[in-house]
Amino acid sequence: MKNLYRDWIKSSDLIGFQVTVKETELFVKAERDLSVEAVNSIVEFRGQIEEYIAKDSEFKTALKPYSVSDRAPLIVKEMAKVSSSVGVGPFASVAGAIAEYVGKDLLKHSRQIIVENGGDIFIKSAKNRVVGIYAGSSSFNRRVGLEIKAEETPLGICTSSGTIGHSLSFGKADAVVVLSKSTLLADASATCIGNLIKKKTDIPQGIRFAQKINGLKGVVIIKDDKMGIWGEVKICQI
Repeated sequence: MKNLYRDWIKSSDLIGFQVTVKETELFVKAERDLSVEAVNSIVEFRGQIEEYIAKDSEFKTALKPYSVSDRAPLIVKEMAKVSSSVGVGPFASVAGAIAEYVGKDLLKHSRQIIVENGGDIFIKSAKNRVVGIYAGSSSFNRRVGLEIKAEETPLGICTSSGTIGHSLSFGKADAVVVLSKSTLLADASATCIGNLIKKKTDIPQGIRFAQKINGLKGVVIIKDDKMGIWGEVKICQI
């Protein structure tokens, strides 16, 4: 869902800039232009993942929980851990991993950071924000958003869709939005929950599954003209 979220976070007080390293394309908002620092950070963390894949190619392709070496970098270990906890492969959390690791790294230079990576968001804010929900052809598209309080951040807000974007999903949800203090967990969970949603009557099943995942703050599931909500989620009109 690249580029769909670029204007969906109300943050006119921050400076926005895009940075790209190979296939990784991030949109960042900060208190000043940190393009150089962001590129360096992407190179560092993406490089750690790439180096590990060079030694263990199945880490990238596994669609089920996968164990990694004790010598693996921290970002690789965390990807494997959170994805295993929800029953998916480690790369289900890669976008969230890059967003969070780069975001936390940039907090050394700006007290407020928003990093968006293909619809997966890491946010640390000093003021309340509204994050819009992109839901493709659903009647809720461009109509609803999430109210995020400053004290709730840092926070991961990740979206999976089976009807828009290029991310792998075995479901047909217009949007599954997951909130967690761990952006990696939010990303992996959104993928896993999204796989369950084939039709709107599957929404309750998705909610029940989300309730069993330790570490989630809330979830929003949208399919066609139906929406299910659970947890610490405040929906608003936009």
